[in-house]
Amino acid sequence: MNPLVLLTSASVLILSACTHPVPHSVNPQGPSAVASPSQVYQCASGVAITVSYPSTESAELHYKGRTYRLQIAVSGSGARYVGDRLEWWVKGAGPEAEGTLFRQRADGTSGDTLEHCSGA
Repeated sequence: MNPLVLLTSASVLILSACTHPVPHSVNPQGPSAVASPSQVYQCASGVAITVSYPSTESAELHYKGRTYRLQIAVSGSGARYVGDRLEWWVKGAGPEAEGTLFRQRADGTSGDTLEHCSGA
Protein backbone atom coordinates (compact mmCIF):
# COMPACT_ATOMS: atom_id res chain seq x y z
CA MET A 1 0.00 0.00 0.00
CA ASN A 2 1.19 3.51 -0.80
CA PRO A 3 2.61 5.16 2.37
CA LEU A 4 1.03 8.53 1.43
CA VAL A 5 -2.46 7.00 1.20
CA LEU A 6 -1.93 5.20 4.52
CA LEU A 7 -0.75 8.41 6.24
CA THR A 8 -3.64 10.45 4.83
CA SER A 9 -6.22 7.84 5.90
CA ALA A 10 -4.77 7.64 9.41
CA SER A 11 -4.79 11.45 9.73
CA VAL A 12 -8.44 11.68 8.69
CA LEU A 13 -9.44 8.99 11.21
CA ILE A 14 -7.52 10.64 14.04
CA LEU A 15 -8.90 14.13 13.32
CA SER A 16 -12.49 12.90 12.97
CA ALA A 17 -12.26 11.38 16.45
CA CYS A 18 -11.57 14.87 17.87
CA THR A 19 -14.86 16.45 16.78
CA HIS A 20 -17.75 17.17 19.13
CA PRO A 21 -21.24 15.93 18.33
CA VAL A 22 -23.77 18.57 17.29
CA PRO A 23 -26.80 18.67 19.58
CA HIS A 24 -29.94 17.42 17.86
CA SER A 25 -32.42 19.58 19.71
CA VAL A 26 -32.18 23.33 19.44
CA ASN A 27 -34.57 25.77 21.07
CA PRO A 28 -36.64 26.87 18.05
CA GLN A 29 -37.87 29.96 19.84
CA GLY A 30 -34.40 31.34 20.51
CA PRO A 31 -33.23 33.33 23.54
CA SER A 32 -35.80 36.07 23.04
CA ALA A 33 -38.56 33.63 23.98
CA VAL A 34 -37.42 33.73 27.62
CA ALA A 35 -39.70 36.07 29.52
CA SER A 36 -37.98 38.79 31.46
CA PRO A 37 -39.04 39.21 35.08
CA SER A 38 -41.42 42.06 35.75
CA GLN A 39 -41.92 44.32 38.73
CA VAL A 40 -45.23 45.91 39.72
CA TYR A 41 -45.08 49.39 41.23
CA GLN A 42 -48.03 50.85 43.12
CA CYS A 43 -48.25 54.60 42.61
CA ALA A 44 -49.51 57.27 45.01
CA SER A 45 -52.29 58.11 42.52
CA GLY A 46 -53.65 54.55 42.79
CA VAL A 47 -52.33 53.53 39.35
CA ALA A 48 -50.17 50.41 39.03
CA ILE A 49 -47.19 50.42 36.66
CA THR A 50 -45.68 47.12 35.51
CA VAL A 51 -42.12 47.22 34.24
CA SER A 52 -40.11 44.40 32.68
CA TYR A 53 -36.43 44.57 31.86
CA PRO A 54 -35.72 42.49 28.71
CA SER A 55 -32.03 43.46 28.86
CA THR A 56 -29.70 45.60 30.94
CA GLU A 57 -30.15 48.30 28.30
CA SER A 58 -33.95 48.50 28.10
CA ALA A 59 -37.25 48.51 29.97
CA GLU A 60 -40.85 47.93 28.90
CA LEU A 61 -43.20 50.05 30.95
CA HIS A 62 -46.95 49.28 31.01
CA TYR A 63 -48.85 52.40 32.05
CA LYS A 64 -52.53 53.29 31.61
CA GLY A 65 -53.16 50.64 28.96
CA ARG A 66 -50.09 51.41 26.86
CA THR A 67 -46.65 49.85 26.57
CA TYR A 68 -43.61 52.10 26.31
CA ARG A 69 -40.20 50.81 25.24
CA LEU A 70 -37.48 52.76 27.01
CA GLN A 71 -33.69 52.73 26.72
CA ILE A 72 -31.13 53.09 29.51
CA ALA A 73 -29.75 56.60 30.05
CA VAL A 74 -27.12 58.22 32.25
CA SER A 75 -28.16 58.69 35.88
CA GLY A 76 -26.51 59.96 39.04
CA SER A 77 -27.97 57.07 41.04
CA GLY A 78 -30.39 54.26 40.37
CA ALA A 79 -31.41 53.33 36.83
CA ARG A 80 -32.92 55.79 34.38
CA TYR A 81 -34.76 54.80 31.20
CA VAL A 82 -36.06 57.20 28.54
CA GLY A 83 -38.22 57.03 25.42
CA ASP A 84 -41.58 58.09 23.99
CA ARG A 85 -41.26 61.44 25.82
CA LEU A 86 -41.25 59.58 29.17
CA GLU A 87 -38.55 59.02 31.76
CA TRP A 88 -38.62 56.17 34.30
CA TRP A 89 -36.19 56.50 37.20
CA VAL A 90 -35.98 53.58 39.60
CA LYS A 91 -33.91 53.02 42.72
CA GLY A 92 -33.66 49.73 44.59
CA ALA A 93 -35.27 46.38 43.84
CA GLY A 94 -38.22 44.33 45.00
CA PRO A 95 -40.69 45.70 47.56
CA GLU A 96 -38.23 48.44 48.61
CA ALA A 97 -37.90 49.75 45.05
CA GLU A 98 -39.03 53.28 44.30
CA GLY A 99 -39.83 54.52 40.83
CA THR A 100 -40.75 57.92 39.47
CA LEU A 101 -42.30 58.50 36.06
CA PHE A 102 -41.63 61.88 34.49
CA ARG A 103 -42.72 63.51 31.28
CA GLN A 104 -39.48 64.19 29.42
CA ARG A 105 -38.91 67.63 27.95
CA ALA A 106 -37.86 68.14 24.34
CA ASP A 107 -34.34 69.07 25.52
CA GLY A 108 -34.00 65.66 27.28
CA THR A 109 -34.34 66.94 30.84
CA SER A 110 -36.89 65.75 33.38
CA GLY A 111 -40.23 67.48 33.16
CA ASP A 112 -43.34 67.16 35.30
CA THR A 113 -43.68 64.20 37.65
CA LEU A 114 -46.48 61.94 36.42
CA GLU A 115 -46.29 59.21 39.08
CA HIS A 116 -44.34 58.38 42.22
CA CYS A 117 -44.44 54.64 42.94
CA SER A 118 -43.21 51.93 45.31
CA GLY A 119 -42.49 48.28 44.63
CA ALA A 120 -45.47 46.07 45.35
